[in-house]
Amino acid sequence: MISPPPKPVRRPFRRVRLSANPDVRSVQIAVIATIVVHLLLLWLAPRMESFVGHEDMGRTLTEADRTFEVQLAPDAFSPPKPPPLKFVEANPNAPENTPDKTNNFAAQNQQVAQEKPTPDHKSEAPALKGDKDPNVTAIVTGQLADPAPVSPPVPKPAQQPAEKPARPETAEEAAARRAQVPLPGIEKTEGTNADGIGSNIAKIAPGAKPVPEAVEGAADAKADQGKSRSVYYKVDPARPQPRQTLAPSIVKARPSPLRNNEFGTENIGAVAYDAKWSSYGEYLKKFIDSVQVQWERILYQSNIYPTQGTRVTVVFRMNSEGKISEITKVEGGGGHAAQDACVSAITARDPYGAWSDEMIAALGKSQEFTFTFTYE
Repeated sequence: MISPPPKPVRRPFRRVRLSANPDVRSVQIAVIATIVVHLLLLWLAPRMESFVGHEDMGRTLTEADRTFEVQLAPDAFSPPKPPPLKFVEANPNAPENTPDKTNNFAAQNQQVAQEKPTPDHKSEAPALKGDKDPNVTAIVTGQLADPAPVSPPVPKPAQQPAEKPARPETAEEAAARRAQVPLPGIEKTEGTNADGIGSNIAKIAPGAKPVPEAVEGAADAKADQGKSRSVYYKVDPARPQPRQTLAPSIVKARPSPLRNNEFGTENIGAVAYDAKWSSYGEYLKKFIDSVQVQWERILYQSNIYPTQGTRVTVVFRMNSEGKISEITKVEGGGGHAAQDACVSAITARDPYGAWSDEMIAALGKSQEFTFTFTYE
């Protein structure tokens, strides 16, 4: 006989009892409410997605729904960006000649040339042996200021005992003095015949006699005092003047290390760049020359000069008004004296003049520059 299975024992339902403490009871209610909300969201989420999708299938598409992305090729419609221009220091003695095509700009138009051609080469710079620093752009070195004429030192007059005032010269003494001077040989002799020919043959004056040695010049000529370039017949041995010589051809350019370039061009002529004139290039040349002159003046007035080959690099910023707005970085050898001289050479003549519209269009409202000073 099979007995029926025992009935399951029902456990009594336990009610959730909330705490009597109001603070604890509020926390318990918040937890229960959070659990109930999450369970409702899990149950409604799939039903809401199907309902929204069904409604979208029956809706007419608008312009807002027809969106798509278009990616343009960078070089398809926009013109290529031109390469950056490069400032070069042109040779002021080279002839004006506009090159066909170049990225260099300077204070004047030039076409590349050199004294000895480099066959089968076409470079924008001439072949030179110089500094291998890539920042060096000078192809000539010279002197900005004209050479000052050398004036001989004026000797101090020797102190001599006071002499008695000379008495007036008598007629006999004057005649004797004139007799010591050789005749100039330009006396004109005229005959009595009106149809005759005049002659410049010298005529011996009465009382003339030969002298042991010739005396050049006139007795009443003024001595050369060094105040005029007039030609005198008599030279003052106490005030000698320098001999007139032909000055060598000096390039009116700032003294600078030369650029090193192994290969140049096949064009023959004065050393020159391929460069085009621009107001920006002219402004930079005047600015660089002004800094060079001020730097030389500071070094001339200073008693400290660094060793040969010392270099100082100054990075600074100039605004469109031509003012040095900031000194960004100063580095190099020579100590503080050498660095301060370079910074002062840049800031001493500030401002350097407002920029042109062309410069503002190319550089903006300010531009950073890097100057390298070389003590030679």
